[in-house]
Amino acid sequence: MNAPLADGYHPLLPGKLATLVTYVEMTSPPQRPEAAAPAGYDLAVVESWTVADFKRLYVEIGFEWLWTSRLLLSDDQLLERLHKPGTVTFTPLKDERRMGVLEMDYADPENPEVSFFGLVPEAIGGGVGKWLMDQAIRMAWSRPETKRLWLHTCHFDSPQALPFYLRMGFKPYARAVEVFDDARLLNKLDVGAGPHVPVIRDARLP
Repeated sequence: MNAPLADGYHPLLPGKLATLVTYVEMTSPPQRPEAAAPAGYDLAVVESWTVADFKRLYVEIGFEWLWTSRLLLSDDQLLERLHKPGTVTFTPLKDERRMGVLEMDYADPENPEVSFFGLVPEAIGGGVGKWLMDQAIRMAWSRPETKRLWLHTCHFDSPQALPFYLRMGFKPYARAVEVFDDARLLNKLDVGAGPHVPVIRDARLP
């Protein structure tokens, strides 16, 4: 792990972005009734992805928030990540349309991770997110090996995301700063994505 940042401002190289990451965990299953599936929704396992299908859904989910991590992978790297041993992926379906993604990573059986969680904009609200995360939590804790369930979120996500995870029973335990390429400058994402984060083509400090 890199050394912690000192207090103060830290310049970024041109073409780079930075975000504050918050890690949250759950060390015991919450005691509450199971959340009901919203009307018309089913949960289906994704047996296999194509690059095009995943990227299309990924961009639809994360366009407003400038999700880029998996767009920065090569196609081969992306397929390897999507089909990584120990990974199980689900999608909420409505009228046979994929309305989001829930990816569970069991590579570390005692510490499973919700490695991807997101909904298309029209699925937000109405209890879909609560139901989907409740399913993730129940699946993780149904495994006898599980000692801790965790995930991470960042400022390049909906402001509702972190409070939602806390309401679902997760607790924050660490922070980090992540630096990465601006995918818009690499033509991997439309320049209109993430309008709250302006594109800077030639970074200069005062």
